[in-house]
Amino acid sequence: MRTRIQLGELSLDVVRKDIKNVHLSVHPPTGRVTIAAPLHLSLDTIRVFAIDKLRWIRGQQRKLVEQERESPREYLDRESHYVWGRRYLLKVIEGDQAASVELSHSRLILRVRPGSDFAMKRELLESWYREQVRIALPALTAKWEPLIALKAERYFVRRMKTKWGSCNPRARTICLNTDLAKKPRECLEYLLVHELVHLLEPTHNARFIALMDRFLPKWQIYRATLNRLPVRHEEWLY
Repeated sequence: MRTRIQLGELSLDVVRKDIKNVHLSVHPPTGRVTIAAPLHLSLDTIRVFAIDKLRWIRGQQRKLVEQERESPREYLDRESHYVWGRRYLLKVIEGDQAASVELSHSRLILRVRPGSDFAMKRELLESWYREQVRIALPALTAKWEPLIALKAERYFVRRMKTKWGSCNPRARTICLNTDLAKKPRECLEYLLVHELVHLLEPTHNARFIALMDRFLPKWQIYRATLNRLPVRHEEWLY
């Protein structure tokens, strides 16, 4: 069931679900606010929860407005692209060979068939970024699952517009954003630990913060790094 509550000039979309905890989200690029709430909670209770979180909501909306965004990608020669935090210049090579992506010194080489359009180039590069995250994950999960003393049932890597990562505590699955392959490697490690800890504590409460401090003492530095870096340009549709 979906409804909307109004707090002054702020509108919040409320969705009731079969869940145990309230989940508050502020979505880019405009700062749209949603609340996922358990079925048994009254609208008045949800309203009080939202009022209590107003300062946090305003802070998140301000960050979204101020965060730098990448220019639109055109997939042309000498266009800047990033891999694990390092800048590469794109080199597009058309020829009768299998499509591929590779790094060579300071270049990101994109080999495509003659006549390949924007969408084909984008999909090829998106798939390559997704694969880089998948390749990096086994070593990180082998390190962190024993340290945190839990194991996720499954990991997914996909393009995500509004989050760097997410988890499903019931199914014990974790999803990570393809774009993490563009950021410094420590950002991927931080997100993995963040989502693994959410399997122990679903909310961002004091227990969650204490667990993050225990397992990854510099996590707030990594989070700040990730939030400071430009995010992809998107044509946002609602």
